[in-house]
Amino acid sequence: HAVRPTVPVILAGSDGTRLWPLSRAAMPKQFQPLTDRLTPYQKALTLVSGGPYASPIIVTTATYLDLARVQAKAVGVTDPLFVVEPAGRNSAPSILAAAILCTRRHSASDLLVLPSDHHLNGDDRFQRSIDTARELVATADMLIAFGIHPTNPETGGRYIRAGAPMVVPGARLIDQFLEKQSRSQAEALLGDEDVLWNSGLFYFPTERLLEEAARLQPAMLTAVNYAAETARLSGPVVHLDEATYAKAQSLPIDIAVMERTDCAAVVPMTADWNDICTYSDLWDIAEERDTNGNVTLGTVVTEQTSNSYLRSDGRLTAVVGLDNVVVISTDDAVLVADRSETQAIRPLVERLAAEGAKEVERPPTAVHHWGTHRTVDRGIGYQVNHIMVMPGERLSLHYHHYRSEHWTVVSGVARVIVDDREHDVRPNQTVYVPLGAVHQIENRARVGLHLIEVQCGGYLGEDDVVLLDEVDHAAGGLPDFARAAE
Repeated sequence: HAVRPTVPVILAGSDGTRLWPLSRAAMPKQFQPLTDRLTPYQKALTLVSGGPYASPIIVTTATYLDLARVQAKAVGVTDPLFVVEPAGRNSAPSILAAAILCTRRHSASDLLVLPSDHHLNGDDRFQRSIDTARELVATADMLIAFGIHPTNPETGGRYIRAGAPMVVPGARLIDQFLEKQSRSQAEALLGDEDVLWNSGLFYFPTERLLEEAARLQPAMLTAVNYAAETARLSGPVVHLDEATYAKAQSLPIDIAVMERTDCAAVVPMTADWNDICTYSDLWDIAEERDTNGNVTLGTVVTEQTSNSYLRSDGRLTAVVGLDNVVVISTDDAVLVADRSETQAIRPLVERLAAEGAKEVERPPTAVHHWGTHRTVDRGIGYQVNHIMVMPGERLSLHYHHYRSEHWTVVSGVARVIVDDREHDVRPNQTVYVPLGAVHQIENRARVGLHLIEVQCGGYLGEDDVVLLDEVDHAAGGLPDFARAAE
């Protein structure tokens, strides 16, 4: 018999506010290097690259597509299929879209669903749990959730009550999904050996998942299936149809299918896991602390400070005489909080967003498929940016309604188009782009292109861009997944 491939499905479309100012709406925690040089998204990809795993499917939104592609390429994952949701519809439609596209390549397959924003230690314990799930699918064709033995009375997550044991050692039927608990309820569950945290990781036989979705969520499956059939393809990217995908009810997979099916099982996972919701979680999973229990990242110095999470992404940050605090210093925002009160960051961010604070929306440095764009300074009527264009990349041809631009090349050679003129611009040379002029920058060299851009105008918002072409940045051509969907 042919071996059923295990296809990783990485869910990379969620945003987050509880790790602000590191996590922003335009740059959420899964794309941030939280504990070392790799981001949680990159760690999820490397966890399931090679070996027994097929090429991954990455489900994200248009907002995060560039980030997802750049970071995947940086860790050597060059053959994924990207599925772009027009808008987030929770995990059930995302997973069903991946399952539908997977059937167009594999006659029979399993899906390993992983959130991109969790911490998960990929040691032998992780692989043993996957092997148990694979064996259970082969023998009983079950839909499987991975459960974590609770270590504290968590009130923010959901729980699973395990039922009767199954033929595969360690696997059990799911007796019940438990909603979020009060503190006293969570403390009572902590001592119950039958209760597990719902990790958000799943293992599904693709055909069985679609059969159960057809039975339990027929309208959702119909909407997602049609959105996939009418999707727009661009290299290794499938853009689901917006109008039809919007008809799919927004539900998590555990509520949409797992709670209602009679073929749900749970496999305990003993690998180190954390859903990284707060800065206390980051303190908990840190591999290194100083002798006073501090986690320090970046240019940080301490004196008489203990049990704290301290991070600076630029300037020197000094902390004196504090205990159990969080101090986060970024280029445009500073957070100081009691480590036990970091749940209160979310309402703070909501208030800042209501007041129109740009620091909530995006960080100073934005990552694009072509390079990076960093805001150095801004004021009334002007903004100064540092732009880096990677070798062989170019920006889309575009123009602006409300601003003019001045470019000064710092290093590299820019091939520049301004209206009907195309020419090379070298270091210490400048270009003026009048308001309304059609323009483009391209880097044809083998080294990065760096330039300083000064924008002037009455409105400098990121939405003042009219694209005249869409640059296709597909690497390696159309993947088998998408070819089958054409």
